[in-house]
Order: sequence, then structure tokens, then C-alpha cells
Amino acid sequence: MNEIPVVSTPGELLSVALRIAREAAVTARRMRDEAIGDVQTKSTDTDVVTAADRAVERQVVEALAKERPGDGVLGEEYGDSLSVDPGAVRWILDPIDGTVNYLYGLPQYAVSLAAERDGEVVAGVVINAATGDEWTATRGGGAWRAGRRLSGSERTTLDQALVGTGFGYDARRRAHQGAVLARLITRVRDIRRFGAAALDLCLAAEGSLDAYFEKGLNPWDHAAGGLIAAEAGLTVAGLSGEPAGDRMLVAAPPALFPALHDALVELDAAGGP
Repeated sequence: MNEIPVVSTPGELLSVALRIAREAAVTARRMRDEAIGDVQTKSTDTDVVTAADRAVERQVVEALAKERPGDGVLGEEYGDSLSVDPGAVRWILDPIDGTVNYLYGLPQYAVSLAAERDGEVVAGVVINAATGDEWTATRGGGAWRAGRRLSGSERTTLDQALVGTGFGYDARRRAHQGAVLARLITRVRDIRRFGAAALDLCLAAEGSLDAYFEKGLNPWDHAAGGLIAAEAGLTVAGLSGEPAGDRMLVAAPPALFPALHDALVELDAAGGP
């Protein structure tokens, strides 16, 4: 039998998320040199999993279980820890988003932790573990970085937009994504690929990217970052009326979203393997 869930406001949940994610980021940084000697593979040889991924996830799960024993956790490495009753909180965790960056020492990897209630993410934090930069949001409370409320880019035309994206690990999916990108790149200012979806969403939220899209994201990739982008005023959705998810996630200011959306539909960005 599950423990009785602890009822909390989004702000209280964010406080828990911040404290636990900060400790997890410290662990990720500390373990980096050890992690590169213990690489295994998941779906393909380029989809690496490190000892640090697992250690950070265990640390977060244990901290949440101690503080909030009635909550569930969905993590990238270990999946769902327990079923969640209606009204209870489920935490969605990516222990190290940007594992390849982590292995190569590139300063773009993050701990992402979100609190979800009844299928809606209500609080989230993304911490760049390499730099300590933090982005936070609560449902209805706005998105924030270092005390500054975020409002996204003011760009209105696609041809002047700096657009972020990412690629899957499967070679067939990459081939399709590359073909889409080859046709899209002539319609935008430029393309950036930083290698960590959670951070890409935060960059779009603060306007460092004008927009972002990617196919194949899992819930832990976008739960916290998607809330941060949405609370910064961006439209976060899929294509053709679908919600953001595995088939496609697009995050862009309302003035820019229609043009990017229509280009991605035309280019069949949600198609392929």
C-alpha cells in the first residue's frame, strides 16, 4: 500500500526540487572523472549511460523517498518507482541530460527534476551541473533565472530566428532528421545543436534561442524544461494539434510558432523512423 500523499503547493514542490537537484548536480560534477571510465551502452553505441547517471538518479530517488514517501518517481534509468494515486505527486527526473557532453567535458549537461500532479507538471527546475546555472518555474507562477523573470524571444519572423534542435541515436532517424534540417536551414537565421534538450528549452525560455524543436523526446527530457518554456510565454506543443511529446515538441513565442510549425509540417519533421 502506498503512503498517504503529502499535499503541497507548486511553490513548496519547487523548494523540494531545488534542494534535491542542487545536491544531485554536485554529485554529477564530482563523479565526472570517474564516470568516463565506466561507460555502457543502451540503444546504440552512441547512446551512452554512465555510472554517474545511475548514481545521481539513485540519490534523487532516495532523497524523495525520505522526504515524500507517498510520491512516485519516473526516472530515465530506473523507470517508475511506484504507481501514483489520483492527486498524488509524481516526480519526473533526468539525472544527467546531455550524457555525451558530460563524457566529453562540454559544459552543457543538466539535472532536470519536475513535479507532476494528475498528469500536469506544476513545478520544475533545470540546473546546468557544469556551470551551476538554474532555471525554475511553477504552474501559473512564471519562469525564472537568477531572480529575473523570463519572457522568451521577441523575434517574429522565421528567417531571422536562431533555432535549436537535437537528433536521435538511431541512424535511420538521424538520416530523416538530417534531411529535414537540410531544407529548414535555408529558411532560418541559423541552427544550433547543444545536446541537452532540457537546457535547449531553458535557452528558448530566456531568448538565447528564438525557438526549439525535436522529435523523439521522452517525458524526462522535457517535463521541467517544457514547463519553464511555457511559463516564459512560449507555445509548447506538437504538430497539427497534437500535444508535445515523442512525435514532436516545438517551443516558440506565439508570434513565431505558426511559421515554424507550418515549415515542420511541410518538411514532415514528425515523420520517418
